[in-house]
Amino acid sequence: MKKRVHAYWVLLGFLLLPGIARAGEWRVTPIRLVFDRGAKSGVVTVSNEGDEKIELQMSASVWTQDAEGKDRYAETNDLVFFPKIMTIESKQERILRAGIRIPATKREKTYRLFIEEIPGPRKGKGANVSLAIRFGLPIFVKPLKGESKGEIDSIGMTKGVIGVSVRNTGNEHFVIHSVIVTGENAGGEPVFSRELSGWYLLAEASRRYSTEVPREVCPDLARITLNVKTDLFSLSGEMVPEKSMCPP
Repeated sequence: MKKRVHAYWVLLGFLLLPGIARAGEWRVTPIRLVFDRGAKSGVVTVSNEGDEKIELQMSASVWTQDAEGKDRYAETNDLVFFPKIMTIESKQERILRAGIRIPATKREKTYRLFIEEIPGPRKGKGANVSLAIRFGLPIFVKPLKGESKGEIDSIGMTKGVIGVSVRNTGNEHFVIHSVIVTGENAGGEPVFSRELSGWYLLAEASRRYSTEVPREVCPDLARITLNVKTDLFSLSGEMVPEKSMCPP
């Protein structure tokens, strides 16, 4: 008996260079669109590199982030795009056009144009596996006057867990590449270090990071430093921990 499995995967590879997002046997280029007063529309090329034709459907969402920095999406009519459904033959490519209906404001507007493969039966013997690949193309509508800035909102430690909050205090997004937490002893020697991965941080949003200090190291901590690397700037901070902040 043949089995058909539907697997849904939200592709998160649009930060990768050199500007091409690969999804299964098809790819999208460019991997983001930026609109401003001089460019209110753009073109995306979708290429089918597989041996079978594919069908894709498109939908648009407003992209926001909640109090914890998690991505949230809601359907929108702010974007106009064509076509809404496309078929691409093997080794062929098609053009997807997208534009913005509304004018720029004081704050950057952010959207996702989702390109999703409509699953269909695959040729071959045995189990018939059908993958529905979904790629969210970021679309940024630049503000009237951009201001990129951020801050380390807080650093603390409770029961051996370091918590850090990074806030975007500007009016346009930036990308956090890494958050590096380092603990030093009284002699200034590093006794532990953690590198946490980052993500887009939208305007006026904040994101909290946490990491656990090894129990045997915690009582020796005299200083904790923090370095946040983004695509536009770096942030740094530090704190002096107390032994009462370690696990009992």
